[in-house]
Amino acid sequence: MPKIIVAIDGYSSCGKSTTAKLVAKQLNYPYIDTGAMYRAVTLYFIQNHVSLTNPRETEIALNNIHISFRRHAELGRNDTYLNGANVEDEIRKMYISEKVSDVSAIAAVRHALVAQQQRMGRTKGIVMDGRDIGTVVFPQAELKIFMTADPLIRAQRRQHELMEKGELIGIEEIAENLKMRDFIDTTRAESPLRQAADAVYVDNSMMTLDEQVELVVRLADEQIGLLLRKKAGRA
Repeated sequence: MPKIIVAIDGYSSCGKSTTAKLVAKQLNYPYIDTGAMYRAVTLYFIQNHVSLTNPRETEIALNNIHISFRRHAELGRNDTYLNGANVEDEIRKMYISEKVSDVSAIAAVRHALVAQQQRMGRTKGIVMDGRDIGTVVFPQAELKIFMTADPLIRAQRRQHELMEKGELIGIEEIAENLKMRDFIDTTRAESPLRQAADAVYVDNSMMTLDEQVELVVRLADEQIGLLLRKKAGRA
C-alpha cells in the first residue's frame, strides 16, 4: 500500500490538531504536531531567558534543544518531550500562546524545525499539521488541507481547551490573543501562513469533529487509490 503525506495547515485554534490526530489514527500513520514543537522551543527560550533579538543566543539555544514525541497510552495521546522532559501540559498554557508566534517568526527557529520535520517525513506515511506544512515543509505532499473557522468559534474552542486544563481566561483576552497571532503568522517574512494553491479549503465552523475527520480520511483514501492506479498502470 503506497504511503502519502497529509499536510494540514490553518489558523490557531481552528481544530486542525484534533482533526489531524484522529485522521492519523484512522490511517495508522504517525501524527506530528509541529505547533507543539514551536511551543516547546518557546518554553525553552522563556525558561533560559533567551533574547529573541540576539542571533547568537538563539543559535546556542537551538543547538541545545531536542524535541520528541511519545505515545501516552493511559491518556491516549502523543506527548511532547523537551530534552527528555514531558512538557505537553506546560506548552499549552496561555503564557506560551502569548509568545509562540514571536518565536516562530525567527528565521533560525523555522529553519531548524523545518529541517527536523522534513527528516520525520522522509519515508512518508505521516499526518503533520502546522502553518507552513503544505507550502514549505512538504510542498510535494499528496494531500494538503487548509483549515479555518470563524474567529469567535475559534476563541470559544480555545477557552474550552484551557478550562479543561484548569485555566480560566476571558473570551475577550483569548480572542485578542488569536487576532495577534493571526497577524504575526500571516505577515511574517519567514514562511507565513497561507493556503497552498493545491490545498483543499475547509471551513469547519459548522462541522462536527467526526465530519472533519471523515472528509480528510476520504480525501486521503482518494489519493492513495490514485497512487495505486498509477502503480498498476506502470506494471
